[in-house]
Formats: sequence, structure tokens, C-alpha cells
Amino acid sequence: MAVRAIRGATQLDEDTRDHMLDRVAEMVTDAMTSNGLEVDEFISVIFTATSDLVSEFPAYAARQLGFGDVPLICARELEIERSMPRVVRMMAHVETDLPRADITHVYLHGAAALRSDLTRVRSVPDADPDA
Repeated sequence: MAVRAIRGATQLDEDTRDHMLDRVAEMVTDAMTSNGLEVDEFISVIFTATSDLVSEFPAYAARQLGFGDVPLICARELEIERSMPRVVRMMAHVETDLPRADITHVYLHGAAALRSDLTRVRSVPDADPDA
């Protein structure tokens, strides 16, 4: 069994605790489903959040999903000019038989625009309000 890293990101519409927990849980669950993973296959998860998100620790959403025995940490994302606001990013280390080329990274909502260069990405943008 190999150790692989899975990336993910999601953008929040607003900085509220419930919205943070919903969006982060969605990102983690989507990464699990897209890669056929169970909680026991996670080694550790690093979450980062932009400085405009202060309502809750992103890792708390993973704890609520049953990640009680998985080491989790939160950190502040770099403040780069023109960077996307209200974004939570994730890098999860997992044990899996999937080859590196078959790992699916998950980018949701506004964050779907962040990594269009990756070949295996599950991008889920927000619905177009004009459609």
C-alpha cells in the first residue's frame, strides 16, 4: 500500500461557523468518495484557510465526520495579492493502492478555478445565477 497526497479546496460565500463546517465537510467527503477512501485510510490532513476566515477551525468539520484518531492541523494561507478570498485548502495523506496518476483532487465552488491544470480533478463550480 502506498502513501498518496490528495489536494482539495473550497470557497465559502460567507464566514459563518455553519457555512465553514458544511463546506469543509463537503470537500472532505467528496475527496473520500472520489478516491474510494474510508477514514481509516487517512494518515493526516493539513488544512489552510485564508486570513478572512475566522469563524471556526476547518479541522473541526473533519472531526465531526469521524476523524477523531487522524492527526489534523490548521494553518493560515499565505496572503498573496490578488489571491482568492474565503478559501479553505486541504492536503490529505492517505494509504491507498491507487497509482498517483489516478488520485482525484477536489476543487469546489469558486475554488474550482484554482487548479484547472491538473488532469484528475473533480471540479464543482457554483451554479451560474444567470442560468
